[in-house]
Amino acid sequence: MQAQDLHLTQLLQGAKQFIIPIFQRTYSWEPGHCEQLWRDIMRVGASNNKDTHFIGSAVYIPETDTDAAISRWLVIDGQQRITTVMLILLCLKQRLEQEGLENPVSAAEIEDYYLKNRYGKSELKYKILLTQTDRETLISLFDDKDSPEHSSRRILENYEFFKEKIQKADLSVLYKGIQNLKIVDVCLQQGVDNPQMIFESMNSTGKALTQADLIRNFVLMSQAHEKQTRLYSDYWRPIEASFGAESYNKQFDEFMRFFLVIHTGNYRIRKDEVYQEFKSYSHKHAVEDLLSNLKTYARYYCSIALGQEKDLKLAQAFHDIRELRADVCYPLLMEFYADYENGLLSHEDFLQSVLLVESYVFRRVVCDIPTNSMRQTFATFSQSIIKTQYIESVKAKFLLLPSYRRFPQDDEFKRQLQSRNLYKFNRRSYWLRRFENHNMRERVQIQNYTIEHIMPQTENLRTEWKKALGEDWQRVHQQYLHTLGNLTLTGYNAEYSDRPFIDKRDMEHGFKQSPLKLNRNLGQYETWNEQTIKERAEKLSEEAVNIWVCPSVPDETLEEFRAMSKKKKENHTYSIEDHPQLKEGLTREFFDLLRIEILGLDECVREEFLKLYIAYKAETNFVDVIPKASSLRLIINMNFTDIDDPRNICRDVTDLGRWGNGNIEVDLNKAEDIPYMIGLIRQSLERQLGEDEVEE
Repeated sequence: MQAQDLHLTQLLQGAKQFIIPIFQRTYSWEPGHCEQLWRDIMRVGASNNKDTHFIGSAVYIPETDTDAAISRWLVIDGQQRITTVMLILLCLKQRLEQEGLENPVSAAEIEDYYLKNRYGKSELKYKILLTQTDRETLISLFDDKDSPEHSSRRILENYEFFKEKIQKADLSVLYKGIQNLKIVDVCLQQGVDNPQMIFESMNSTGKALTQADLIRNFVLMSQAHEKQTRLYSDYWRPIEASFGAESYNKQFDEFMRFFLVIHTGNYRIRKDEVYQEFKSYSHKHAVEDLLSNLKTYARYYCSIALGQEKDLKLAQAFHDIRELRADVCYPLLMEFYADYENGLLSHEDFLQSVLLVESYVFRRVVCDIPTNSMRQTFATFSQSIIKTQYIESVKAKFLLLPSYRRFPQDDEFKRQLQSRNLYKFNRRSYWLRRFENHNMRERVQIQNYTIEHIMPQTENLRTEWKKALGEDWQRVHQQYLHTLGNLTLTGYNAEYSDRPFIDKRDMEHGFKQSPLKLNRNLGQYETWNEQTIKERAEKLSEEAVNIWVCPSVPDETLEEFRAMSKKKKENHTYSIEDHPQLKEGLTREFFDLLRIEILGLDECVREEFLKLYIAYKAETNFVDVIPKASSLRLIINMNFTDIDDPRNICRDVTDLGRWGNGNIEVDLNKAEDIPYMIGLIRQSLERQLGEDEVEE
């Protein structure tokens, strides 16, 4: 690596060409960046001192033999600054030409020194080649030709910005300011320097590099330029196009996280860890195979998350998942999609599996079950699927989930659906639409309607309403106002207002005339009170269990899967007998007391004897117990900074290489300390079970 301070104009001089690699993001400086650079240039140019202004770095590596007549350099960092200054120089050249000026510099000098290579042929005559539409747009400006049909908006906007500024500028001040721009010039050596490591530390535009930027460059940067172009064109560009510009910027990182969850089994990857996890994963795969797989799974993701599915039934099912905002299930749906395309899952069973996922999420939210470990549930779900008994194993897996992850059964779901405040449920348009359109060929666009409280929301109820609700009207109003039985849809909310029920029923466009399925039976009621609200809620809840279906398999089939699951959990070679410290004495006494308390924390907790310690797990280990001669060493799976330890007896063993899983170590050597230890252990379990709450 060769680094030096350099004036930017010196960097541009000579027979050379700077190439922006195909995988780099496009030119993206915004008006605010341009305004700041302009002020800095004019400030330095107007100074009577020998001031310079530092604008960042330019990092590049030779693309071909640098001894050629025109050397070519791949830009790793600095394309935004170099391109912007070239736009300023181009606008300066054009004003010099228009006014026939030779001072402070001639237009010909600007072109020869900074914009073009006089003896370059074809694209070699330009000092810089950008990527994609940026390239064609900038070349059209250099050659004073019409812009291409699909132009770079940012290039043209910034060109017009500087053109307007330069029309009013003192050109001597401007040119002096440009000449006094300084950079750190970093020239890398092929085969010696690692451009990817340098790129990771760069931030070219003041915008943080996304995980997508880092991944794309990691995959492509190490390839020869021609191969970069082919891989980008064949794989990465189609991925970008399938997402679209806005979704690519917002959702690609999340897609990559889901892709890695599927392919590594690590469901704890945070968004800011995606790149590092990808680097570890990618070393095991050929680059073209990796990109091909990414392209395939990106298509699955776009079908599920971005509404690009062509199959109408699947498209509707994916739409319902999106409206439910259940993106934690996307890894599992993508795995379903892969098996469907590979012929392991029929279309009917694929659709049924997606609908079961939807039912599972919605039922749990309605039943107010904390959405603990949803991410883990869906990320590890496929491990239990038997591909030769696909739909049966999917159903059995749902039915065998433990209590805190359970699939609510019909009775619980109906009971909670009838009594829950569904008006404040922030997915109410979702469940109302599902009710209205279930088994209907002609689907109602529910956005054309508003939610109607049959018994009105106003606290000052009319006399007719108080009489209909009875002496206990205040309780009835408070208890049932926002519940299933009292909610419906209408296009005439303002007309209904707080009128008595009979008026709402019989008026023009009233319930009797309503074409909506949800209002179909309202015309049959003579009054509206606690009894009729409950009656309607019961009817709707009976219909709900046919919309959000609970999986069902024969008892004998379920028992077979239960036995297989139990066998898999018990498939280890160690037992308590493999721990000589637990044969007798105080250590065994402590262990017997402690294990009873740990297993009693939740029915999801399971015990696993390993060679060196005993693990207690929910989704994964939350505490490991290491038997010692006269004590038990507990390794608690939490960060040390997160533990609440009033006695201050825990030790931080982060990165110290202890047995077990976790960063906290504590010793148990007195039976009376067990309750306190359980308090510490419970924190780890609750933290694990409480991860990844799904927004309600």
